[in-house]
Amino acid sequence: MLDATIAEIEAHVHAGGWDRPPTLFALVPAAQFAADDPETARRLGVDQQSGDALTPIEQDELPEGPLDEVLAQIAWPPSVIGCAVSQEIVILPPSAEAELTEDEVARRAADHPERREARLVVGVLRGGASAALLRMRGADGNDDDLLTGPDLAPNLVEALLATLI
Repeated sequence: MLDATIAEIEAHVHAGGWDRPPTLFALVPAAQFAADDPETARRLGVDQQSGDALTPIEQDELPEGPLDEVLAQIAWPPSVIGCAVSQEIVILPPSAEAELTEDEVARRAADHPERREARLVVGVLRGGASAALLRMRGADGNDDDLLTGPDLAPNLVEALLATLI
């Protein structure tokens, strides 16, 4: 359920292209969404028979600032059973990171000749479940490299879970 929702969010964000700011999504049960807002649900093809499906609801643009500090100011109502965020990141190969101190990695990653750009989408549920998907930005315009895994962004998982407490 969460993996499919994260993939849906990434496809939605990907359709808007690259070079976008971080985007936050509330995750609500599709059946609850259909009951609370039947007209919008009908337009989106969501119904009360959606079972365990989740409906991602894109939030307003996040304020400026480091993402961890922005997330620390967010608290969701009980009707939101999870949340997700999409953000673009820069990845360096381990060999490049070994040449730099931790502070230098943060400062110089965007300009490093071996960098790779990617979009990371991470989602969590109140029970502690999490999912992550990483899309590598292709130098030749092909963005088909998708990676998933429970340990792609443990710090971001922790920050998102803290918004649900």
